[in-house]
Amino acid sequence: MDPLLQHFATHPFLASAAGVLLLAVVAYELRHRAHSAASVSPTEAVRLMNDGAVLVDVRSVNQFKDGHIAGARNVPGDQVADGAKALEKFRDKTIITCCESGVTSGSAARKLTELGFKQVFNLRGGLAAWRQDNLPVTKD
Repeated sequence: MDPLLQHFATHPFLASAAGVLLLAVVAYELRHRAHSAASVSPTEAVRLMNDGAVLVDVRSVNQFKDGHIAGARNVPGDQVADGAKALEKFRDKTIITCCESGVTSGSAARKLTELGFKQVFNLRGGLAAWRQDNLPVTKD
């Protein structure tokens, strides 16, 4: 331990850079865990939907028509970013956002949370994970 303290004393810039990097890694990990805590697997999503959760598909209208989860409401991502007026009546309900991979819907879930929606989750892996679990997809 003594050589480490001696190294920090002789190289204060390196020691402070190491401290900053350590703080950055810890902040990144905490942020990543906070965002992943707001995601649910396809199986958990089915359970929440059975309990009355609203599924919001944030893909484009054409992608939605090509195939979506039964009962999903299509609200394209840009409409979510504009204030989610179409979802206002579901403010106190559990909402699950989904897209093809889970990335865009993750952003939508964070935006809905910022707008004051109480319980918002993201479908982890998106529609691709839903299909991988052999869950049904419908077409309109």
